[in-house]
Amino acid sequence: MHLNKVLIIGTVWPEPNSTAAGSRLIQIIEQFQIHNFEVVFSSTACFGEFSFNLNSINVKTVLIELNNASFDTFILDLQPTVVVFDRFMIEEQFGWRVATFLPNCLRILDTEDLHFIRNSRLENFKKNKISTDIDYLNSDLAKREIASIYRCDVSLIISEIEINILIHVFRIDKQILFYLPFLLPIIKDYEMEELQNFSDRNHFMTIGNFRHEPNWNSVLYLKETIWPLIKLQIPEAEIHIYGSYITKKALDLHNSKEGFLVKGRAENAFDVIRKSRILLAPLRFGAGIKGKLTDAMQCGTPSVTTTIGAEAMNGNLDWNGLITDNPIQFAKAAVDLYTNKDYWEKAQKNGFEILKLRFNKEILGQIFINKIIEVQIDLLNHRTKNFIGEMIQTQMLKSTKYMSKWIEEKNKFK
Repeated sequence: MHLNKVLIIGTVWPEPNSTAAGSRLIQIIEQFQIHNFEVVFSSTACFGEFSFNLNSINVKTVLIELNNASFDTFILDLQPTVVVFDRFMIEEQFGWRVATFLPNCLRILDTEDLHFIRNSRLENFKKNKISTDIDYLNSDLAKREIASIYRCDVSLIISEIEINILIHVFRIDKQILFYLPFLLPIIKDYEMEELQNFSDRNHFMTIGNFRHEPNWNSVLYLKETIWPLIKLQIPEAEIHIYGSYITKKALDLHNSKEGFLVKGRAENAFDVIRKSRILLAPLRFGAGIKGKLTDAMQCGTPSVTTTIGAEAMNGNLDWNGLITDNPIQFAKAAVDLYTNKDYWEKAQKNGFEILKLRFNKEILGQIFINKIIEVQIDLLNHRTKNFIGEMIQTQMLKSTKYMSKWIEEKNKFK
């Protein structure tokens, strides 16, 4: 048995060129491999056209079935020492099987972002309300997601805001929570010098997976409210809209006369962000950390975004542009950044500083692996202190376990 073998059970096969969630999974895989863990990735999903070739980075891939005892045989043969569940729905489906057949295996939940927060903010946005602690406490989705957090030994939380909600609103013991934002490389001096400068860049841009509701809403907001304000002040300006899984209703927004150009999927997001002068991200709901904004920082591209967009990203550091929820101020900041070279260059440097001090993958990656080893060494004691998790594991989880076994038996007669 490999002493450090990790099984990741994915909701889908990672698409780092399509989604921030896909990029995060690759970042986590990289850290395991750097620290000599053997990584196996499994999923019930079909491979997609844009799925990353995990075999190319020496990750073994295995298709698994839902509600099927073949998974039990699979993990008994594989004998991983760590299992990572990609989001709470996967833990609900497979967590009880891992706990039953590999009781000494470390169980990690990668939340990506807290789904109940994202869902609550969406529902309240539709009602022109702001989500409160009471909304979170009354959320049925929160009950499921937090039960999953309790059942796992460690849950990876991408945002300090989300950590605070879990600790202070839901009273979860911080020992089972671990802050792990994006794990990004530091931009070296020579890389900064190789980037296109202010004068060589043109146009505004935004990017995002169109299946993700906050991204679609933000494009509509740009089209209907913010872009006309910018266009009035910079008549020659264009905004280029990029994103994977583009829909017909998004393509219908294309209007060359207005300089609103819907481009669709970018083969390489970094290439198009590097050529642009400003990235705009007027996100009005959502959760977690926004990959488009860290991508912009890595490309030396200043951005204008909202408080939701920048949430938990820059700490006490100055943003690489401006943060505002007011559309008039948003448009003004976009124009100022676009036309003022000194302001633009200062914003660019702010982005590099945020990456260095907040998302340094070498520092954060080592702390992450240290946490895993620490919990592995003292796993029994760690679980003893998580009484609620042990209680849920033995009682409340039974419903999902037996539902799964019932489906499994039913399928035998098809």
